[in-house]
Amino acid sequence: MKAFIKFNRGVLKMPVGWQLWLMLLVTANLAASLFFLHRLEAQVVLGTMLASMMLMTLLTARFGFTRILGLGHILWVPMLAFLFTRLGDVPASDAFGIWIRILFVLNGMSLVIDAVDVMRFMSGDRAETINV
Repeated sequence: MKAFIKFNRGVLKMPVGWQLWLMLLVTANLAASLFFLHRLEAQVVLGTMLASMMLMTLLTARFGFTRILGLGHILWVPMLAFLFTRLGDVPASDAFGIWIRILFVLNGMSLVIDAVDVMRFMSGDRAETINV
C-alpha cells in the first residue's frame, strides 16, 4: 500500500505537462475501455492497464519513483500486438475503431518515452525523478 501511495504522490508532483499526458493515457486506456467493455479488445486493454498499474506499484516499492517505472508499460507491447491482429475486423469509421487507432498512437508514443527512461535507468541514472 505504501508503494501505491508513493507512486501516486510522485505522479501528483510531476510537472503539469506530464500530469496531463498521464491523464490522457489513463483516459484512453482505462476510462474509454469501459465504454466498449462488451468487446474483447476493450477487456484486454482494461486488464492490461490494471496489470500495468500493479507492475508500476511493485517497481515503485523496489526502486522508488525512478525511470524504471517506464518498464511498467512493457505489457502494452503484447496488447498492441493483439490489437494489431484485430484491426482488419475493426472499421476505422466507427467510435470503437477510432478508439483502437488512438490507442496505437498514444501508447506507441508512451512506449518510446518509456524505452528512453528505462535505457537511462540501465545506464546508471537511478535517482528518483520526483522526491516523494
